[in-house]
Amino acid sequence: MNAIACQVVAIEALTHVVSKVVLAPAAPVNFIAGQYLQLCLTATDKRPFSIASTPEQPLLELHIGAAAGDNWSGAALTHLQQQFAAGEPVQVEVGLGHAAWQANSDRPIVLLAGGTGFSYVHSIALAIAAAKKDIPVLLYWGVKSEDALYYQTELASWAASNRKYQVIPVVQEPSAQWQGRSGLVHEAVLQDIVSLEAYDIYMAGPFAMAGVAREAFIAQGGHREHMFADAFAYI
Repeated sequence: MNAIACQVVAIEALTHVVSKVVLAPAAPVNFIAGQYLQLCLTATDKRPFSIASTPEQPLLELHIGAAAGDNWSGAALTHLQQQFAAGEPVQVEVGLGHAAWQANSDRPIVLLAGGTGFSYVHSIALAIAAAKKDIPVLLYWGVKSEDALYYQTELASWAASNRKYQVIPVVQEPSAQWQGRSGLVHEAVLQDIVSLEAYDIYMAGPFAMAGVAREAFIAQGGHREHMFADAFAYI
């Protein structure tokens, strides 16, 4: 873990509830794609957020969803906004978590995200492409409504970088105009892949989703030792 001061470089709205926050560390930091950081509001109040960028990038990128009534994420975003406005740094601890990308594995990969859990799989997807891994990678992103699907241009570019990379957005409550997949995101994986025995599976999103997906994937041949989610430590 690296404890370091970071300058808040930018805060940008990605949707009406999700903001992209860009941090510039005072010195280079070490982490593995898929690890997270803790934003230190105080010495004892530390709030974890997945890192959307990769270790090779000089800036740290976060995607913070702060819907109305979400005081936990809302307080973190308010702290970042206040420090940004004042030109003051924030304190973070980088390189946490045990669900990082297993770069030495050549097994095909499922990246599964619910909501802003996308930041976790985004980091891993970028790292896989940067390493020029020529393996099947299926990125499933589940959201409640299609207006939550930010970064579509970036995802299209990533998928175009290798014919074995695919992006499958899944909308739980689609509008009449939506023409893609709908329903629960983990069920889309089960529909597409008859047996998950050969796959490494990385998951981020609500704990309830991770628990249900883990059991369903094991029932469809997945191996627990090849499933990675920091949520597993709590469920």
